[in-house]
Amino acid sequence: MAARKPPTERQRRLGTELRKMREHVGLSLTEAATMHGTDRTTVSNIESGRFGVSVDRVRVWAANYSCRDRVYIDALAAMAKERRSSAWHWWDEYEGMLSASFLDLAELEHYAVSLRAAQITHMPGLLQHEDYARAVFEEATPPLAPDDFERKIAFRLRRSQVLDPPRLLDCVFIIHEAALRIPFGGRGVARTQLNHLLEQSERPNVKVCVLPFAAGGFPSAASSTCYVRGPVPQLDTVQTDTPVGLSFLQSETHLANYRAVLDRMEKRVLTPGRSRDFIREVVQCL
Repeated sequence: MAARKPPTERQRRLGTELRKMREHVGLSLTEAATMHGTDRTTVSNIESGRFGVSVDRVRVWAANYSCRDRVYIDALAAMAKERRSSAWHWWDEYEGMLSASFLDLAELEHYAVSLRAAQITHMPGLLQHEDYARAVFEEATPPLAPDDFERKIAFRLRRSQVLDPPRLLDCVFIIHEAALRIPFGGRGVARTQLNHLLEQSERPNVKVCVLPFAAGGFPSAASSTCYVRGPVPQLDTVQTDTPVGLSFLQSETHLANYRAVLDRMEKRVLTPGRSRDFIREVVQCL
């Protein structure tokens, strides 16, 4: 079995879940390989995402690991079927031109059941107007080459199609007042962005909640977070932004901690209606 091109984050996740199953029943790689009638290297390569795995093998391995959660197994089987499919997705055209983490994010959003995000200093990527996105990328360090700059803009704007029919991804965006008031691109661009934000907040599948300065301190104040729900809780993912790129977190501890962070933040936000009024007040100040 030949190694394939580098796996996506979603493909690695499938392997990780199979590894978790094996470890849950206390089997070593060698013991699992013997149970499955294969070799240790194959099990290792599948668990790392380097090799694909068939739907039938996912179900057999789950049975061998005494996993009885049918919904969870069905979700993993669906992920295995995706990898073996030759289906093309819009982000594939950017392969080799953008960082793999950008493509992983688009794939994550595409397959998400819903997402909940908290932004402190920037507008959420899915809700950015083109002029605002350009102003944000102009601050990139090191500066982006012209072609790379335009690709990143186009990619960010195209990601927002998950909010449109037929996808209509359900989203909750917590946006701190700081993000509303930092005028990337100047007052004109900031005003355009806030009006765009108001328009997007009227979508039935988009909930925008402002966390005002008056709310005081809050957890995870130094970072932006996106919690993406999978078809089952075991397949949830947390995506965070770091100075060196995107990070994807999947451990049960990370998921529990970030759920708690977002729950605490949501207790301090304004209601969607009051948030829209607050955004309009900020627009009037520009």
